[in-house]
Amino acid sequence: MTRQMLAAPLLLLLLAGCATTGVVNSPGRRSTYVDPGSPGPNQGVGIESQDIQSMTDQMTRDILASPALAGRSTPPRVILDAAYFDNESSSRINKNILTDRIRVGLMRSSQGRMVFVGREYVDMVEKERLLKREGVTTPGTGNMSGATAGADYRLGGRITSLDEVNPRTGLADRYHQITFEMIDLETSQIVWSGIYEFKKASQDDILYR
Repeated sequence: MTRQMLAAPLLLLLLAGCATTGVVNSPGRRSTYVDPGSPGPNQGVGIESQDIQSMTDQMTRDILASPALAGRSTPPRVILDAAYFDNESSSRINKNILTDRIRVGLMRSSQGRMVFVGREYVDMVEKERLLKREGVTTPGTGNMSGATAGADYRLGGRITSLDEVNPRTGLADRYHQITFEMIDLETSQIVWSGIYEFKKASQDDILYR
């Protein structure tokens, strides 16, 4: 018996199995762009894109208006990342999306009134400094410094929330309070503090990832 003769019944058996499943492949839905500053088609009680844009824009303006941060004759060195920014809320969110947006906004708008230190990249910097000083690589175009840059201030803060659910109707609401603070890295004084709060209600919450 040839291979073709053996393959034909097997192919018919596979086709018959597929026909009995009743599964129909739907064409899917075409993706569309949505304004991140406005509520999208999926809405729940968590932190969403319009909330992120609104709070980070407000914090950027508040920091730029602070004499301690943006009004010094010598621009302060600032670490602005999520290392000491805690999420204690029931909302799932990548904290970097908040701190990154504030830092980028400040770098664009401060016009040299603040200098930002990338502490999360210190391992990368130290490896390169070591290569230069051991003669493995040539020095860069700038002058080599005695040490990596220290910082004057660092961002801290937390995200907290309060949830309420009506067991009869299933209506849920969540109050968010997000606190941002700039800490003096020598004295631990809080030189600036900002707060953002909002409350949302929804009959059916959505899944945040």
